[in-house]
Amino acid sequence: MNLLDPKELKQLLPAETHSYAAPIPTQSVSSDEFMPRPQTQAQRRVEARIKELGGELAKKQGMTRRRFFQTASGMAAAFVVMNEVYGPLYEVSRAEAQTPDMAKERAQALSKQFVMDCHTHFLRDDTRIMNFVRAREAVGKAGWNPALAGKPQTIEDLKFPNYFKEIFLDSDTKVALISGSPSDIPQDWFLTNEMKAEARAKVNKEAGSRRMLSHAIFTPGQPGWLEAVDRAISELKPDSFKGYTVGDNTNKKVGKYPWRMDDEKVAYKAYEKFAKAGLVNVCVHKGLFPPSTEQEFPHLLAYSDVRDVAKAAKDWPQLNFIIYHSAYRFAAGGKVEDAWAQFERTGRIEWVTDLAEIPAKHGVKNVYGDLGQIFAQTTVVDPRVCAAMMAQLVQGLGADHVVWGSDAVWTGSPQWQIEALRRLEVPDDMQKRHGFKPLGPADGLIKSAILGENNARLYKYERRAALATDRIAAMKEEYENAGAARSNLRYGYVIPSRA
Repeated sequence: MNLLDPKELKQLLPAETHSYAAPIPTQSVSSDEFMPRPQTQAQRRVEARIKELGGELAKKQGMTRRRFFQTASGMAAAFVVMNEVYGPLYEVSRAEAQTPDMAKERAQALSKQFVMDCHTHFLRDDTRIMNFVRAREAVGKAGWNPALAGKPQTIEDLKFPNYFKEIFLDSDTKVALISGSPSDIPQDWFLTNEMKAEARAKVNKEAGSRRMLSHAIFTPGQPGWLEAVDRAISELKPDSFKGYTVGDNTNKKVGKYPWRMDDEKVAYKAYEKFAKAGLVNVCVHKGLFPPSTEQEFPHLLAYSDVRDVAKAAKDWPQLNFIIYHSAYRFAAGGKVEDAWAQFERTGRIEWVTDLAEIPAKHGVKNVYGDLGQIFAQTTVVDPRVCAAMMAQLVQGLGADHVVWGSDAVWTGSPQWQIEALRRLEVPDDMQKRHGFKPLGPADGLIKSAILGENNARLYKYERRAALATDRIAAMKEEYENAGAARSNLRYGYVIPSRA
């Protein structure tokens, strides 16, 4: 498998125990597919100041700092600090951080906002991607977390129960779509298509409403892939299909089947089946392919960018092509500093700007940008990059063509990402220099569209009223009445921070 090797793993520690549990992350977290970035100087300043301000405000409110960080005021305090370090990018006030009732009132009002997250993950029980498990066992043996000592760790312990809690109880997410990642090695799929369908059925049955949707993954070029598409359509009834043009994203060294979206002899065979079945949403992983990855796998570069999107969209106007990660290049081991330098120099960010320009250049209206990882990775490292990309996507694709995805639970509960988007604004100087429009209020048309309305339209999601009275709503009410405690944990790996 092309995962982290033993030498790389020795440089890392589990994020669950070694990433500071602030309301928003203070350093980059990776899965075991790529090396995380070291904590930057600005992130160290954020972490130190969050601890300082959190301690001060927690004391005034008669609670521990940890408990304070689980409150709406604690979340507000984190964004106050982000503004101190990075400049005025988030709509927040010191009064909100200092006044629990003010913060709670805002949080309760916004909790009713419809949030539909169409990019979420957990791992299968029998996965070979076991470094998460080994990390937790090592933590227990080392005595860092006594709760883990002497207890066998499993992916189930770490993933599905935690996934359910952090998606539906610890965040304002109302509906989630469970996704996955394929491999040429069957055992290395995050989840099989059957597992995703089973998870959807399980959650919806227990909820008594349609809380979960699921992808089926399609793998152009793999032996029997078209038969697998037919079987998924007839037996699993997926809500949409998703593909990885790089082929095997987990095992790039041995992957044999990269493909192009505009390949008339291969990919178009799948599109024909999707269109005939009325499954019009085609999700495609793009980006997350920084220069360091290009150096190792130069042959995959042409499959990672968006050069193949326009023709496919033009040839298949009846389908919606939803580009995951909005093709942002510099995550997964890349440097956000490179993205910012590129934007400062040229006004562009690979390959987000290219994606945003497709509708105007090619006259298509069926290309969408998903925010999974693109939002999380830039908000915590340099929110100016995040603001620039959001502005470009809204400007180029349209606010009705940018869709919410958190890529949770790799970076913990998605609530901090939801809050970051609600508060984010494009700085005035950036608006003036580049002609960008403001994103507007948390519950305004643009942010409400991105957080849920666009996905609801794409997936024809109706009957929302049932969500207010289903069993998950009752469970969440009971959880909150008992003193809901968001963990603020992240899952994966971090590079130990330097003093």
